Amino acid sequence: MTDPNPHQSGHGHGHGHGHGGGGKRLLSKIGHAFTPHSHDSADKTDTALESSSRGMRVLAVSFAVLMVTGLVQAVIVVFSGSVALLGDTLHNFADALTAVPLAIAFSLGRRAATRRFTYGYGRAEDLAGIVIVLLIAASAAFAGYEAVKRLIQPENVQALGLVAVAGVVGFLGNEWVARYRIRVGREIGSAALVADGLHARTDGFTSLAVLLSAGGAALGFPLADPIVGLLITVAIVFVLRDAAREIYHRLMDAVDPKLIAQAERILAGVPGVKRVGSVRLRWIGHALRAEVEIAVRHDLSLIEAHAVAVEAEHRLIHELPRLRAATVHADPDGPVGTDHHAVLVAHR
Repeated sequence: MTDPNPHQSGHGHGHGHGHGGGGKRLLSKIGHAFTPHSHDSADKTDTALESSSRGMRVLAVSFAVLMVTGLVQAVIVVFSGSVALLGDTLHNFADALTAVPLAIAFSLGRRAATRRFTYGYGRAEDLAGIVIVLLIAASAAFAGYEAVKRLIQPENVQALGLVAVAGVVGFLGNEWVARYRIRVGREIGSAALVADGLHARTDGFTSLAVLLSAGGAALGFPLADPIVGLLITVAIVFVLRDAAREIYHRLMDAVDPKLIAQAERILAGVPGVKRVGSVRLRWIGHALRAEVEIAVRHDLSLIEAHAVAVEAEHRLIHELPRLRAATVHADPDGPVGTDHHAVLVAHR
């Protein structure tokens, strides 16, 4: 019934859908019937931009934290000669660089839709998520390779105290970044940022492996390094599974069924809605779009049916979290004459 363009502003619905009385109300209803409606209004657009801005801030802060962490570890590598710590240091630098594809994705997501990319560029986040999943997989492979190599050829590590300190620094830095990325990623609905946070968490586990291996070496058990490394590799694989599943769901337009149930409850509570039909939601970047069907009384006029659809759209936009745009299709519920049905079809 309505097909909003997220980059076009129709007219505001911020305080309801009344338009005065008498002739003015009739003229306004007629205007409503033949004018495209968008509830992706200024406040929603500002919210979308603010979400991207928060994502960019997270990337900038986490990049700085990980670079400092890597530099501290690099200094200790020079004094200790620890190959395990060297690998962890390079890993942390690589993790800091994952901010690059995400920053590009958030920047692209701010671009307006075009005639070719009619839904905008929000999907760039999902592409960045694929890159991050590949980096996590590479991390697992690298950690496993180093663990097996050390198992075959054990090496002595110097300055074990400093190595242990470096492991703690690496863990704390990565865990802080992981919590920050995951929290904000979930708040703004960015699966890619959540996946990047999980990636940082795997690097924290790798740093703990350095700490535990140093402890084992100090106790005269050099094989502690490769054994712990193998256990950490298994942990990274589990994190990889979770990140890959999240990105896969996003690419396949999967949503939490609870969101569908919430949308159905919202629509069922709209005055004039007799029945709720199909409800479809999809993520475009970290924003949701909805396409829904409702049934209204078959004896309603076109203007009255349209008013019900507009109210349904209005409530969805304002009550469903992170929903930026909604298309509402209204059908007559029950028997309907040919002429009335033709008018509704013409307006779809």
